[in-house]
Amino acid sequence: MTMMPPRANRFTEVALRNRDRAEPVEIWKARNFIHEHSDEDLSLTKVAKSVHISPNYLSERFKEVTGVNFVDYIARYRIEKSRTLLQDLNLRISEIAFAVGFQSLSQFNRVFRRLAGKSPTAYRAAKANRRHRD
Repeated sequence: MTMMPPRANRFTEVALRNRDRAEPVEIWKARNFIHEHSDEDLSLTKVAKSVHISPNYLSERFKEVTGVNFVDYIARYRIEKSRTLLQDLNLRISEIAFAVGFQSLSQFNRVFRRLAGKSPTAYRAAKANRRHRD
C-alpha cells in the first residue's frame, strides 16, 4: 500500500487513480520528494538525482505513470497547497506564493489563474463569501 504524505489532496490522487498496477518505485519516490520539497526550487535534474535515475527517463516515466508532465505536476501540487493557505486571511497572497515554492508573485498569479480559473484574490473572496453565507 502506498503511503501518502500528510498533505494528500485531489491532485495527488491522479497518480493513484489506476490502482490495478503498482506505481513504479522511482515515480513514488519522485512524487514524495516533490511533496516534501515543493516549497524549494525544484528541477527535473534535482528530482531525478534524488531518485538516482536520468532526467530524461524520469520525465518520460512520470508522464506515463501520472498522466501529467513533471512541470505541471509540481505546479498543480503547489496550487493545491496554496488553496488551503488562501483560507487564512492573515496571510498575504505574496507570502503564500513564496511559501508554496513559486519564485515570483506574477508567476504564482499566472499559474493559479490557469489552473483554478480565477485569480488568487478572487478565489479567496469566493471562499470567504461561502463561509460567510454558511
